[in-house]
Amino acid sequence: MTDRSYSDEQIDNAIEALSNPGAFGEAERQVARAAPRLQRILAEALGAGGWFGESHESEVLKAATTPDEESRLLAVRTLLAEEARMGMMVGVAVGWALAEQLEQQESEPTKED
Repeated sequence: MTDRSYSDEQIDNAIEALSNPGAFGEAERQVARAAPRLQRILAEALGAGGWFGESHESEVLKAATTPDEESRLLAVRTLLAEEARMGMMVGVAVGWALAEQLEQQESEPTKED
């Protein structure tokens, strides 16, 4: 882990830079190349966090079998939104850890040094 921390202003500036069109071009190409491996890591992290455990299965069953159609649709939509949020948060954590690993590799001396 790096001892590096960022100010609120630095984070705000970085988020603003990411909102520019085309800001993700190279990152998207790199992620697409690594996607299968990253997907496995994401699934393992979600599983380790208990997201796809027994309680999740119970919530899926509950949402899918709600008798009232309107309530069922709301329950399914809510579950999907929660899954998306959780996936994004864990995905960010995985990305952050990957960036730290890459930074650490750059700071380590190579055999040629």
